[in-house]
Amino acid sequence: MTDQERVASEYRYEKLTWPDINEAVAQQKAIILPVGSVEQHGYHLPQDVDVKLASSIAVEAGRRCPEEILVMPPVSYGYTHHVTDFPGTINIEPTTFVRLLLDIARSVAYHGFKRIIILNGHGSNHPLVEQAGRQATLQTDALCLTLSWWQLVADYWNSEVRTSVVPGGCAHACELETSMYMHLDGDLVREDRIVGDLPDYMKLPDGDKWQYVDLTAGSGPATIVEWTSSYSESGSFGEPQKATRDKGAKAFEHATSELIALIKWFRRRPSLPRKLRHDTPPTFELPFGF
Repeated sequence: MTDQERVASEYRYEKLTWPDINEAVAQQKAIILPVGSVEQHGYHLPQDVDVKLASSIAVEAGRRCPEEILVMPPVSYGYTHHVTDFPGTINIEPTTFVRLLLDIARSVAYHGFKRIIILNGHGSNHPLVEQAGRQATLQTDALCLTLSWWQLVADYWNSEVRTSVVPGGCAHACELETSMYMHLDGDLVREDRIVGDLPDYMKLPDGDKWQYVDLTAGSGPATIVEWTSSYSESGSFGEPQKATRDKGAKAFEHATSELIALIKWFRRRPSLPRKLRHDTPPTFELPFGF
């Protein structure tokens, strides 16, 4: 096997030598950075749910399509301040988290990778991941695409697989996350401890109209992020009791296939040129980027 063939068949970023990285850049592989959190997921799921689900989808996509993809070691910790009333949860402050992701993206862009995907697995990370990706694109000559993995399955899940109530049945340690974990590592799911309920804020007058959160059915117009302990006794909100391994297998397969299709499109999408519109050129560089 030649060096070129060996690099083409390797999808794990950390397994490459530095000369291999040069070859991977020449092959124009896309970078995937999975990110998640370490936080409570109810009575029945381990604390690594978010990072495990995001990284498992990324790794499987890389395994199936190594000539297109390099998967980086995941960022396991995220923004979980509101969940810290539950033991075990690890919080990274928002500015620290964004700067970490941006530093990683700028590093791989500097080495020559021009298509970067940040694949998120934790709901509260989502706007921060988007901000990191936005800044990576504006501060480098790479394109950085960001998404949360459940966006890949939302339409399919809601129309073909889901049986939980809409909205609210798929929120946290819910039908979707529990099904996925059952499929990936079912022995670690404490099925005897599954307890699920809608969050207490949805039971307040008109709460189900204005304030709700659902991974695949969107959120209500009112965003109020209180302490998780104020509206959930178990730490799980949704209907995890409706989770099954078969549902998880279907969601995982769909997410992986969609991620591969997305990456193939993204690798071939051209960068649109920046065009300065000033009649008089600016007299100093922007202080915050490229």
